[in-house]
Amino acid sequence: MRRITAVLFCTLILTAALFAGCAKGGKDITTGETGVVKDEEFGNVYIEPTIDEFNKLGFVFGDSVDVVFDNGTKLEDIPYFSGYYVPVGELLACGYPGYPHVVIACNYGAGTWEEFDMTESSRVTVTLNEAGKYRDAEELFALSYSDDRNDFDSDETFANFREVEGGTLKDNGFYRSASPCDNQHQRAAYANRFAEEAGIRFVLNLSDNETKYQGYTEAEDFESFYYDSLYKEGNVLLLAMNANYRSDDFAKTISQAFVSMAEHEGPCLIHCVEGKDRTGFVCTLLLALADASPQEIIDDYMITYDNYYKVTKEKDPDKYEAILGNVYDFLYCLCEVPKGTDLGTLDLKTGAENYLRRGGLTDEQIRRIEEAL
Repeated sequence: MRRITAVLFCTLILTAALFAGCAKGGKDITTGETGVVKDEEFGNVYIEPTIDEFNKLGFVFGDSVDVVFDNGTKLEDIPYFSGYYVPVGELLACGYPGYPHVVIACNYGAGTWEEFDMTESSRVTVTLNEAGKYRDAEELFALSYSDDRNDFDSDETFANFREVEGGTLKDNGFYRSASPCDNQHQRAAYANRFAEEAGIRFVLNLSDNETKYQGYTEAEDFESFYYDSLYKEGNVLLLAMNANYRSDDFAKTISQAFVSMAEHEGPCLIHCVEGKDRTGFVCTLLLALADASPQEIIDDYMITYDNYYKVTKEKDPDKYEAILGNVYDFLYCLCEVPKGTDLGTLDLKTGAENYLRRGGLTDEQIRRIEEAL
């Protein structure tokens, strides 16, 4: 009797495992119809389950998924990644570490909330299309970093704080960093300290609005008192920008911010949350106006990936080459040329000036900005 019970038990376990395997390989893995939440920072669509809840349903980074909204919009065979590992302008589902929900987004593109006509009552269903279809890309691009200071070589590396250098950019004029006020990654106090030590007098905060900033100051762990003094003096611009640097809104916002920057006493600090993507494009624009070479701009951008992820050309050439596509697109955007254009043929300064003209600036305003650099 005991042997029969044991055999039956094993059979049930095997059957369950086989069923799970079949579900994983087919379309039985689904969220069912669920709600959506607006990603206020970037204007994208969050699906209601948390990332952990979504993954517990059986979805795995590197899978292909289908997304169906109740207004009839359908997205078929888009990758589910742990980061934005698709070419600029392509759609994906992303479970980015540190964020609450899986987001349906266009990499460096327009916000999907308005793009897909979402409302608070909208519903969505996400279903597995093919398990592991994009696993190779996930494994190639997968990047994560620690928020523990002890895992980094220095305070500066941890805060991703450094001077922007290249071309004719003046010494001690411009710096970039992780956020000195948003402490979600435990870096604010470090970036605030370095801002004070560098004598920062003006700040372009690319990620926050007034409501978010006030929330930081009211938090128990807020220690960014130097930064707050700059804010109270009117020397912090809260720009609340998304990542769509190809949009007219982005060009207009940063162009006007550069006008203000040129009118204020420096040094100037540029930051978003991580000091990586939005900051990366704005520093590309800054360096291009200062007649920096493509390689100087690339080097400045890639320091962030060394700081956060230890990705360098020598340590991890495959990842390094894959990441270069981001900064290449910054340069293509400025010069309005097709992807794949030889970087050596680009007139980056003229491209940057035209970008500011697209943002509504006059030649005289652009001249004053360049003089301030």
